[in-house]
Amino acid sequence: MTAGAEPPRTLAVVGAGPAGLAAALAAAQRGVRVTVLDSAARAGGQFYRQSAGALGARRPQALHHQWRTWERLRDGLAEQIAAGRVQHLTEHHVWFVERRDDSSGGFTVHALLGPEQEESVAVHADAVLLATGGYEKVLPFPGWTLPGVVTAGGAQAMLKGGLVLPGRTAVVAGTGPLLMPVAAGLAAAGAEVAALVESAEPKAFARHAATLAAHPDKLAEGAGYAARLLRHRVPLLSRHTVVEAHGKDDAVEAVTIAALDAAGRVRPGTERRIPCDTLAVGHGMLPHTDLAEGLGCRVDGLNVAVDAEQRTDVPGVWAAGEATGIGGAALSLAEGHIAGRSAVARLRGSVPDPRAWASAAKSRTKLREFAAALGAVYVPPAHWAEQLHDDTLVCRCEEVPASAVREAVEELGATDARTVKLLTRAGMGWCQGRMCSAAVAGLAGCEERSARRPFARPVPLGVLARTADDEQPPS
Repeated sequence: MTAGAEPPRTLAVVGAGPAGLAAALAAAQRGVRVTVLDSAARAGGQFYRQSAGALGARRPQALHHQWRTWERLRDGLAEQIAAGRVQHLTEHHVWFVERRDDSSGGFTVHALLGPEQEESVAVHADAVLLATGGYEKVLPFPGWTLPGVVTAGGAQAMLKGGLVLPGRTAVVAGTGPLLMPVAAGLAAAGAEVAALVESAEPKAFARHAATLAAHPDKLAEGAGYAARLLRHRVPLLSRHTVVEAHGKDDAVEAVTIAALDAAGRVRPGTERRIPCDTLAVGHGMLPHTDLAEGLGCRVDGLNVAVDAEQRTDVPGVWAAGEATGIGGAALSLAEGHIAGRSAVARLRGSVPDPRAWASAAKSRTKLREFAAALGAVYVPPAHWAEQLHDDTLVCRCEEVPASAVREAVEELGATDARTVKLLTRAGMGWCQGRMCSAAVAGLAGCEERSARRPFARPVPLGVLARTADDEQPPS
């Protein structure tokens, strides 16, 4: 750096999935120093989850969609790291981002290190870009706590990240576009997929035909998965739902499914039992908003609110990807690119020209419309809560049954999830409501909202006892 020259501006990107990588590359290629913090050991996020090198995957591309896009992101990241413009901090679990009050301004990103997560480090940056992704929405049913019952994304993560099958005979159930690739992936890897159980109504697609038809690539993708399922002879049962999982304390052995009527209730007499040792269930995704809410960013419904540049209402903070609305990898890439380009200009004190990312903005608009259409089609059955027995656990961490939540609402007058939490402890456990919040809201009949938490993950008291000055910067 020449005498008198200002040091390069710095950007901390939280998350190394599609949005985070697209943002990091867009910023680094234009002269901003970028630090990428990610909880995983390898970049890729959930969509491009990579298996450990020691596992020796011979054809990893067989487990992924859009592999060429991943190769471009991977190679671009390696190039920027080699050039010294990007620092990639793996196994860094970010638990809090704070605005600094000293004269230097900017932000401090606090992260716990490694699998033990007992030591914290601090990363300083002039601006922060949150690409924290999403997590699966979990709706309980009788038997959902049996070993062998996993989320659909969990089954996919085991296959991609661990190169293992969750079981030999699987039923994939719930609703959402994730179910088809999960079922196809399990079948291709050698599992017998006894059924794909989808609660969505096929006629619902017709109501959004114009929007869906505007994305022939997405339709072709779906047709490809359908062809694979047909090739593996996987039965597709639409307008059906899981009623109950059966088994002993150590394993699931079967699942009962049933058809749904037009109102979303189980049609009596349509129940059928399917033997299986794995039940992969998914009901969509929810955005990770903890870090954004900790910074004071506005949340619109369940999503971090952003403007046309992907800026939050907190100066110096951008957000992109699933945290701003569930929409898939392609949308995350477009949003990440826009956020990275915007951050470069703003860090240099200039107003960005939207024409610089016109193509990405056009894609973002179309993909958001597509995501909204899918969101309207793939909705859980309206009366899913009626299937819960009184002893069905709703909050696994605190072992709160459905009867306790119903009592809080019907007898104690609870009208919102927070009051249910105070009366029953549902949501007070290790996961802090991430697993049960949707279920509690559904049983309570209240609107599902994000729950603002001081920290994004559990933090050892020893870490909290130390000041920020005690934390060591990453090596």
